[in-house]
Amino acid sequence: MRVRVLGTAAGGGVPQWNCACPGCSGARAHPGWRRRHASLAVQAAEGRWYLVNATPDLGEQVEDCPELHPGPEPRRTPLAGVILTDAELDHTLGIARLREADGIEIVATAPVRNALLTGLHLGEVLTPYARLDWRSLDPEDRPLAEDSRLVVGAVPVSAKRPRYAAGLDAPDDDAPDDDAWVVALRLTDRTTGRTLLYAPALAAWPDAFQRAAESADHVIVDGTFWSDDEPLTSGFGSRTATAMGHLPIDGPDGTARRLAALEARTLYTHLNNTNPLNDPAAPQHTVLRELGVEVAADGMVIDL
Repeated sequence: MRVRVLGTAAGGGVPQWNCACPGCSGARAHPGWRRRHASLAVQAAEGRWYLVNATPDLGEQVEDCPELHPGPEPRRTPLAGVILTDAELDHTLGIARLREADGIEIVATAPVRNALLTGLHLGEVLTPYARLDWRSLDPEDRPLAEDSRLVVGAVPVSAKRPRYAAGLDAPDDDAPDDDAWVVALRLTDRTTGRTLLYAPALAAWPDAFQRAAESADHVIVDGTFWSDDEPLTSGFGSRTATAMGHLPIDGPDGTARRLAALEARTLYTHLNNTNPLNDPAAPQHTVLRELGVEVAADGMVIDL
């Protein structure tokens, strides 16, 4: 299994266009601090890749990843489709940037599909340009593609809806507060038996997620905020990290020590622009190093 880390930032990226916080100002002064929206590219088979989430900067992410470049025919692309972990705008707006394709394969849970079709009206907007091919994302492991040795399964983690979907009715066959609104992805190579668990948004740490993390070889999780009160102390929010649907890294209920207890290689992604980890010299990096936990970087390659 080969995975490319295309981006590691939370919504808005680092720097965010309308923000002059220390993280954004630092990224403007030091281009090496810059982070694109959190996303992965996963190789399903030779010449076939899937994006994990479709971010607003999807085009720039593709251009920075040679494996995703088109060719040799003028319109032949190795990009086979998109797997979604949730229905948030930061993870779905990039689907519109794929409208030049004949068809767009989207792998998503039932609540996410419903939100995109009835909340964002994605079908009405895009089908005049490209066919939308929907595939179900379920807890059961399924082949990522017909000729792929990779299987993908969903680990439900929370019922947190995006704001635009707050009032949406659930389809008849879905529970209104389904934990499949936000999932972690479990990607397994059937040849090697090795597994990567990817959870860019964690509002909770349910038992099913703990079991998946304990059996994984690589675990990449939500690192949006360092502390629970970071949104308040930064002056940009009125709710805590947990109230916003993100477990903090540090603190008694933080994720750092949970990750340190795992045997897997563990990394953080989805850093908010207020997170001190955006500064490579921040002392918080020392804390994580002592725990054996890493911060993922844009462009990182993971081979399992």
